[in-house]
Amino acid sequence: MSAGGMAPNHAAAPLRILHVLRAPLGGLFRHVVDLTRAQVALGHQVGLVADAVTGGAGADTTLADLAPQLALGLLRFPMRRLPHPSDVSGLAQVVRRIRQTAPDVVHGHGSKGGLYARLAGFLPIGSAAVRGYTPHGGSFNYRPGTATHRLYMTIEALLARRTDILLFESAYIAGRFDAFVGSSKALRRIVPNGIAPTEFQAVEPGSDAAEFLYVGELRSAKGIDTLLHALAQVSKTRNPRPRLVLVGSGPDTEALRQQADHLGLTKAVTFRGPMPARAAFALGRTLVVPSRAESLPYIVLEAAGARIPLVATNVGGIPEIFGPFRDRLIPCDDPAALASAMIGALDADPNQVAAASEELAKFVEGRFSFANMVTAVVEGYRAALAAKAAKGRVNPPVRVSQ
Repeated sequence: MSAGGMAPNHAAAPLRILHVLRAPLGGLFRHVVDLTRAQVALGHQVGLVADAVTGGAGADTTLADLAPQLALGLLRFPMRRLPHPSDVSGLAQVVRRIRQTAPDVVHGHGSKGGLYARLAGFLPIGSAAVRGYTPHGGSFNYRPGTATHRLYMTIEALLARRTDILLFESAYIAGRFDAFVGSSKALRRIVPNGIAPTEFQAVEPGSDAAEFLYVGELRSAKGIDTLLHALAQVSKTRNPRPRLVLVGSGPDTEALRQQADHLGLTKAVTFRGPMPARAAFALGRTLVVPSRAESLPYIVLEAAGARIPLVATNVGGIPEIFGPFRDRLIPCDDPAALASAMIGALDADPNQVAAASEELAKFVEGRFSFANMVTAVVEGYRAALAAKAAKGRVNPPVRVSQ
């Protein structure tokens, strides 16, 4: 409520927005940073809560550059990926930040960010905030039927009771929510990730570019072990053997190095640390996305925009990115199918490859706009605030001193 006792006009006024996430890396982090910068540019007051121990120097630099623009501040503390007793103290810190900043919107991203953002809604902290949630895959990527999946879906169903708006980044994740969590009283929007106009400029491979490139986290869900097996099969058909550059970092880095050595690929595979996607694209001629699970991966959007030839699996929201060209996708966890697609990329006519890349870029440009993403998210916030006010559930914000 305003000082005069009138409810604020959220349909026009700048909003106070607090984003909560865990790991400041990968597509989720890019999404939050992009949203934050755009929302600040639109005149909103924004704050971030994130893990303090992941992301490395790149995340530290990004957040340090962003911090001066954050009217609601930057809070970092250690967060565990899996449920842990430290979540209790983490929740206490998030609750305190909500009380200090009195946001209009608390937007949780990913499983842990969504947990902290929405679990606070069960506590009598006097906050008028609406609570939004964007899964970014997260717990919805676990294999259905497993004990872990059942546990996380039970938690999701509980948290749905304190969710005012669901902002799904893909129709795929919205479908997973419906199938495994069920109906919710929350408003819902499917707001696809979007990339900027500058990201639709072509990137040319360097003179010494490898035949194949992977860009992303080095972890099991990304299917890089399948890629290495496929590369070993392709290598038997080519002399000299094709090269692969892996750009990124993650928990499986050492295991993947050992696998490459075991397959005799030591000289064919180069491990590079994290770097900006458009810089990485110059290191390879075909980007391979061998994922087992995805929501709506930025790396596929970015590669499509840059006219980088793609070999990708038919999982998650990737078919939504390919749209009418989804028949180009291949099954996951199938080294033979992946090897065949990689051989096809090596043998393809360059003019046909360029034409296919151009038509995919044009489709993505028309469907996955950064401006549309930002507008739809803010409009979703305002709709949730209006719905909450109409139900008479708006309480005066309570702020405490720092």
